[in-house]
Amino acid sequence: MILGLDISTSITGYTLLDGDEIILNGAWDTRKYKDFFEKVVNVKKGLDEIRKEHGKQIKAVYIEQSLQSFRSGFSSAKTLSTLSRFNGIVSWLVFDQYKIKPEYLAATSARKLCGIRVPRGEKAKAVVLKFLVDNEPAFVLDYTRNGNPKPECYDKADSMVIAKAGAICEARSSK
Repeated sequence: MILGLDISTSITGYTLLDGDEIILNGAWDTRKYKDFFEKVVNVKKGLDEIRKEHGKQIKAVYIEQSLQSFRSGFSSAKTLSTLSRFNGIVSWLVFDQYKIKPEYLAATSARKLCGIRVPRGEKAKAVVLKFLVDNEPAFVLDYTRNGNPKPECYDKADSMVIAKAGAICEARSSK
């Protein structure tokens, strides 16, 4: 089994794959916690639950690499720093709980491995969501009362892409 994580201080997506079968796909919403360490504790609880249920079968953990540079109109230095700290702590929790060194994949590389092409000018998250809805029957998309995808759906989708790309990497490395 492969665990894929899309780590964020607001919503962390997780996917557990056994071959092509989706065992778990969900998200831990930490937006209601204002304290950084409360967010960590919430994600730790989620990782504990997965470990108790499936820990012995998990052979690899893949994590979406955190942003490494500034882009106009996106995250500030403070946000990037906080995200990197959070990513590091969750990475350590994974290693501590599962005794597995996580591997890191850039979102663009993971999408490419999964055959997802984002046309110039389109939002990657929307393209990924559409790709999974069209190609992954087991992917569940929840909607708000206004008919929009719920925010956690994007994180669930990203974690699935990371897990699927991780499975491809594992298959390639075992050859």
